[in-house]
Amino acid sequence: MLRKFKISIDGKEYLVEMEEIGGEQRPVAPVAPVSEPVQSDVVKKAPVSENTAPAPVNQPIATANSETLTAPMPGTILKLLVNPGDAVTANQPVMILEAMKMENEIVAPKDGTVAEIFVQVGAIVNASDPLIAFN
Repeated sequence: MLRKFKISIDGKEYLVEMEEIGGEQRPVAPVAPVSEPVQSDVVKKAPVSENTAPAPVNQPIATANSETLTAPMPGTILKLLVNPGDAVTANQPVMILEAMKMENEIVAPKDGTVAEIFVQVGAIVNASDPLIAFN
């Protein structure tokens, strides 16, 4: 029997159909509300110094004619298929992102040139993290 589910990810809704293969259907127990976290005496926060600057973050440098490709989902970068300066065409694979044990091709959004790559092989990314900038 096919079952339909509506899933919302980062504000986008997707309709998914799944086939039930068998097994016994059991009622799901209701989720209990989470109480306020209790601070343990073992875990203490480090004092914050006013002179301590936050660690620098490698943010993409946006230019007027560039477009930054972001991660569509959380995962791990397995392969980079292009280098800065390479010319790419629309829908050309530029990297492989592993998510939930599946390899996903990340493709160029348009024709152009790779301006900058913000990740490296083995990097763990979250959804919406910058990956590559194109000119």
